[in-house]
Amino acid sequence: MTDTATTEPNPGKDKSGKDTHCAFFYGTLMASEVFFTVCYGTKNVPDEVAKRHTFMPAILHGYCRRRIKGAAYPGVVPDEKHEVFGTYATGLSNANMSRLDGFEGSEYVRKTVKVNLLTHVGNAKGEGNVEGEEREAGVYVFRHPEELEDKEWDLEEFRREEMEMWTRNGVGFNGEQDEQDELGDQYQPADQYDPDDQHGPADTPVIVRGQLYVPSDHPSGNW
Repeated sequence: MTDTATTEPNPGKDKSGKDTHCAFFYGTLMASEVFFTVCYGTKNVPDEVAKRHTFMPAILHGYCRRRIKGAAYPGVVPDEKHEVFGTYATGLSNANMSRLDGFEGSEYVRKTVKVNLLTHVGNAKGEGNVEGEEREAGVYVFRHPEELEDKEWDLEEFRREEMEMWTRNGVGFNGEQDEQDELGDQYQPADQYDPDDQHGPADTPVIVRGQLYVPSDHPSGNW
């Protein structure tokens, strides 16, 4: 389970009066398809579910994003000389946060930071960015800087080479369910995954601590 800082970003409320949270995504979760797959078990959520969330471009100052050795996803670590472009997401329920914590795993700690929303997005180097309102958000900070490469992570490369596998319907991961899932049996945590279950394809991918496994590649079940 991801460790969390003692201070949470100021939560909002959904239509039923329940607390909602906000987060800053800088890696695979910048792709809304990955976010919905992690939180709801499918990238094709109903409109009423999609409308619960907003996704806005934002900048996190004082951190550096780098590729993780041998992984398809990045990590951020404190670095006053750098800034990180990402996505500010709102409307996250307690169940969403629990699943995100499980998805990120023990490699990360969730901390509260301040980010600036972008009113205009510039080029890949950040030239031309126009910063606006400051917001608080949770961000997953990588705990092992020695495992980072000296290379920036590329979202478009991830989209081309990895995202299709990461967003297949029925994907599971090692998270917790603290509320009844809104989409019923479309969500299946990895610790409940049965490779002999005939209700889904044998090669349904499972995400455990941010790593993607395909059961058909591991017939012994030893992942």
